Amino acid sequence: MSASTRAAGTAAIPDPRAPYRRRKTTRGNFELYSWVFMRGSGVILVGLIFGHLFVNLFAGDGIQAIDFGFVAGKWANPFWQNYDLVMLWLAMIHGTNGVRTIINDYAENDTFRLVLKLALYLAFFVVVVLGTLVIFTFDPCPPGQPADLLPSFCFA
Repeated sequence: MSASTRAAGTAAIPDPRAPYRRRKTTRGNFELYSWVFMRGSGVILVGLIFGHLFVNLFAGDGIQAIDFGFVAGKWANPFWQNYDLVMLWLAMIHGTNGVRTIINDYAENDTFRLVLKLALYLAFFVVVVLGTLVIFTFDPCPPGQPADLLPSFCFA
């Protein structure tokens, strides 16, 4: 390639025999950890979801038994509260991380990418906070309700 071609603005091809020079990057390993997290959380989520489906659909009376009383009975036990909480948080973090990756891959405009990520993080925050509040502040035996509408364990 001549010197005039290089001066015209085309980039020169690097010498293939030159020793490899590692570029110094300012980024950490966030993307690597994100990738590893997606694989691990995916495996854990599959187990949690199949456990959830088994308990809710197969272990009891099937889908006909799922009503307010069923959910109230499950959430009266701290084990099921924490089980559902872990499933909620892990699913939301996993999904948010996946959508963040899609936004990084396909949103070309930096401003648009920022707006999409802010909307994503806001939605994540709202769902996680409201879901956590519902799980832990759910009162299966609200005072002043008709007895025939309340689950049987409210009278124990």
